[in-house]
Amino acid sequence: MLKIGQVGLGNWGKNLFRVFLEMKESWVVTVCDLRQENLDYAKSKCDSLVVTQNYDDIINNPEIQAVVIASTGKEHHELAKKALLADKHVYIEKPLTLSGKDAQDLIKLAEERNKKIMVGHLLLYHPAVRKVKDMLDSGSMGEIYYMYSQRVNLGIVRKDENSLWNFAPHDISVILYLMNEVPSAVNATGQAYIQKTLEDVVFVTLRFPSGRIAHIHISWLDPHKIRKLTIVGSKQMVVFDDMEASEKIRIYDKGVVKSGDSYAEAITLRSGDIHIPKIDLKEPLGIECKHFIECIEKDLKPLTDGYNGLNTVKVLEAADMSLKNKGALVMLQ
Repeated sequence: MLKIGQVGLGNWGKNLFRVFLEMKESWVVTVCDLRQENLDYAKSKCDSLVVTQNYDDIINNPEIQAVVIASTGKEHHELAKKALLADKHVYIEKPLTLSGKDAQDLIKLAEERNKKIMVGHLLLYHPAVRKVKDMLDSGSMGEIYYMYSQRVNLGIVRKDENSLWNFAPHDISVILYLMNEVPSAVNATGQAYIQKTLEDVVFVTLRFPSGRIAHIHISWLDPHKIRKLTIVGSKQMVVFDDMEASEKIRIYDKGVVKSGDSYAEAITLRSGDIHIPKIDLKEPLGIECKHFIECIEKDLKPLTDGYNGLNTVKVLEAADMSLKNKGALVMLQ
């Protein structure tokens, strides 16, 4: 049984706490948060739990083998580094860090200490996303041309980060996972309407070495709540709609057919059936947390390891730089 200490019990931190608390493979020993009401909440769920406002109580406990970090992004590097130096495995909510340099620092330290780093890119553990990945890898969709995502709603408005850093890690991590390559260039445009220095609506375009592109629309200032990804291939087109209760994926047998020689090429449209595959809708967070424990116990490489987190952070950094430069194209190294 993996003994865990958790720091951060905000909205999402409470979900992580619930899952690790309920799993037979883990034992949450200590929870740390600066807000007393959050500690009272945790204590009400488990009377034997140790609660504290001092992170060192987790770091200095030799029984704790892994630390779950669900604090604000600006604290991730410092908290994770401290845990790794104490020879503890680390699970970090997205984004891994706020800079590529800090992400590389954590990766290097984890490798030196032979410890696991896993990033909470939740959607990569979503059964529907796994199904789409299988389709792409099998070639059933043909050549993938492009994809685009929408992650918009009205609120929650953050005061410590813009909508890019708050929302986009989800979509960037999924797009990189499905494309199976890292973009060579990024550009982003957006605007701050509610708070002068924090963009509440952002449009990001990723350009890949293969010539494919992906587009992301994120906003916390929109009349609709949309969580949708569309993928266009030469044989099929797929829509993943996470707001659907059960029919998460729709496969469209549509495409463009080219025939004839290069001098007289004919282009016709093909429109076939719509297929809705059955998805085993297990809770993605449960799958993710179990994977973290498994990787530690069996010495496996996490699907969302430090390098996976680093690639997402690099894209976020480039998009943020583009935002500050009015949509200028930023090349990734």
